Amino acid sequence: MSLEQSLVQGAANIGLVLLALAFLATVYRVMRGPTLPDRVLALDMLVGIVLGFIAVFVIRSGYTLYIDIAISLGLVGFLTTVAFARFILIRGVIGDSPETEPALAASRAQLAVEKIRQEKRQKRPGKWRDLSRKETE
Repeated sequence: MSLEQSLVQGAANIGLVLLALAFLATVYRVMRGPTLPDRVLALDMLVGIVLGFIAVFVIRSGYTLYIDIAISLGLVGFLTTVAFARFILIRGVIGDSPETEPALAASRAQLAVEKIRQEKRQKRPGKWRDLSRKETE
């Protein structure tokens, strides 16, 4: 093994150790994070750390197929972070923003329909009420 190869292997080993420590610290933050945004940020960082693992593995092994997997994981991780951020953004203001009004109206309509169905079931004769109960159990 030449000097260049041994330097690359040594740097890759050091990189893997540092990534493993970062991974453990980030998992701790996911588990103990005081708030939901802290946990979401830690999950996003986990994606970055896994991308680092994949990159170091590609450098060590020379097997470049994993680069495509890393690109796909990066895209999915970004979209997941955006979805979580949107969830956090509208989580506490349901009903206060125009964006959430259609969902609230739909849930109110669904509750009204369910109430009507329940009233109809209660008005049925005994024989039919037993049949509908058996269908739902």
